[in-house]
Amino acid sequence: CKYAIGSCLMAIGTFAQLKTAAANWLDRSDLTDRIPEFITLAEARFNRNLRIRDMETVSTAISTTAGTRNYSLPTGFVQMKEFHLSTDPITPLSYITPEMMSRLWAGSAKAKPQVFTIIADNVRLGPNPDATYTTSMLYYKTFTALSDSATTNDMLTNNPDVYLYGTLLEAEPFLGNDQRVPLWLAAFQKAVDDIQNQDNKDRHSGSQLRVMNTGGYP
Repeated sequence: CKYAIGSCLMAIGTFAQLKTAAANWLDRSDLTDRIPEFITLAEARFNRNLRIRDMETVSTAISTTAGTRNYSLPTGFVQMKEFHLSTDPITPLSYITPEMMSRLWAGSAKAKPQVFTIIADNVRLGPNPDATYTTSMLYYKTFTALSDSATTNDMLTNNPDVYLYGTLLEAEPFLGNDQRVPLWLAAFQKAVDDIQNQDNKDRHSGSQLRVMNTGGYP
């Protein structure tokens, strides 16, 4: 199992199965306490690299309070994709840098928010909300980390190779097998690139892209 990619075949759909597969591919039976650490490091690696539909989440948890402009980002937040007030019609919130937020909306004036920025783990609105507004945030969220209580997730179900190659990549330096690192790095990066490229293609399948004007018309 330790010499060629694809030489070992077994179901890899749960945390336990992934740990077993990693031990098999490493040809080691003494890493029970360490393999979960390698899995965690692999998760950190692909969460930094991927931005795909399986990571997209909609949150309506933020409801503004008049005079309050800072709100906590959702747990697992990685990157904003779209943010608006759920008014009728909706009010899109445009991103500006923290520096521009300080220049334009540093005062205490209150009105319907028009822009946002992100500072640390908070989203800041400008201007200060003048009333209660429900918001809708489409964002990229990290995959649920695998554990004994969270035994699977969409990434493991759809792309077990990414988990396996990432786990092996993190394990080899610990084992002192530096010569194996390039193999697993190449396999992991190829899998990540394939997933991202396929996701990019799927988003634009079925119809041609059209350029829209600011009013939303072609």
